[in-house]
Amino acid sequence: MGCPIAGALEHVGDWWTLLIMRDTLDGFTRFDELERNLGITPPMLTSRLRTLVEAGLLERTQYSTTPPRYEYIPTTPGRDLLPVLIALYGWGAKHSPVRDTQVLIVDQDTGNQIDPVFIDNNTGRRLSDMNSAFLPGPQADPFMKTRLDPDLRKTRRQRQRKTVDE
Repeated sequence: MGCPIAGALEHVGDWWTLLIMRDTLDGFTRFDELERNLGITPPMLTSRLRTLVEAGLLERTQYSTTPPRYEYIPTTPGRDLLPVLIALYGWGAKHSPVRDTQVLIVDQDTGNQIDPVFIDNNTGRRLSDMNSAFLPGPQADPFMKTRLDPDLRKTRRQRQRKTVDE
């Protein structure tokens, strides 16, 4: 689709994948740990792990020869998913039906609970406070240029405001 969001979802678009990445990033790297934590069937877990290894998000490493056992270590691209998972945590803590405090995010150095907020690195402004927009990039094809045309976006957003106001 020519969009980085669509490209990312090709690798991490199902919920098992994100939960597996959450657990491997938290140090649960062995098959039996993942199976126990997630309650996922072995064939499903095998399939998802294979996909994550092929996508370059996890590296399969043997830790025992007798019997052969493997663990799944997040690669650099896999570790780069952590802010995405934290964003999902923040959104879910605010908007999903599961709003209890069984899971908290804390700063391991201070022990303080983290309230995830994303900011623009250039201005320091909160992304949720900005009037952001997706624009066509330099390699955008004609479809993407039309889809992301600022004037057409303005029309669409005005239509949204009418619906909300009514």
